[in-house]
Amino acid sequence: MAIVLNIETATTNCSVSLSKDGEILVLKEDNSPGYSHAETLHVFIDEVFKVSNIKPSEIDAIAVSKGPGSYTGLRIGVSSAKGLSFALNKPLIAIDTLESLSHQVHIEDGFIVPMLDARRMEVYSAIYNSELELYREIKAEILEEGSFSKLLETSKVYFIGSGVEKTKGLIQHSNAVFIEGKLPSANEMALLAELKHQKSDTEDVAYFEPYYLKDFIALKKKA
Repeated sequence: MAIVLNIETATTNCSVSLSKDGEILVLKEDNSPGYSHAETLHVFIDEVFKVSNIKPSEIDAIAVSKGPGSYTGLRIGVSSAKGLSFALNKPLIAIDTLESLSHQVHIEDGFIVPMLDARRMEVYSAIYNSELELYREIKAEILEEGSFSKLLETSKVYFIGSGVEKTKGLIQHSNAVFIEGKLPSANEMALLAELKHQKSDTEDVAYFEPYYLKDFIALKKKA
């Protein structure tokens, strides 16, 4: 049973929530084009505390979306979470970004494929069953017309996340369901953070790093 500050910055959605016992008390988020996390994250953190009338010292833990996702977004979120964890002397909880995203889908049968857009035709994806249990590990993969074909032959497959736009142009199958306009949010982090807190599943603040999945490659600006 805990009060947790949840921070999600793995995509363009800058999202912050305060939760108690896995239930959302306050949620602030903004999915403006581009990344404004450096400007808005701490504003949102201040606002959720003010709206809830909860002091930072009164929380029990800080949860952060660990990735995969945007290199810059993850760095900002994790750095802020680690700083707050150290300053407040509160445990740090890491939440898998794709697992959190999969919790936006509620189905009785089939599979859920949360996916985040990467470079070109690549996505970061995982596969979860209808019980939200991991069916296939997280990996970076290049999308092709035959992607996920074995699953689609026998089951409904629900695709969600920023990788959906490029996926729906390639996969033409009656069992494919594309859930558009959805991104990871601090809303779904609440329950996952509560479960981890109950098990004391926390991170070493000094050594914790985001899960980038792939090495960061800096692109040169066009002349």
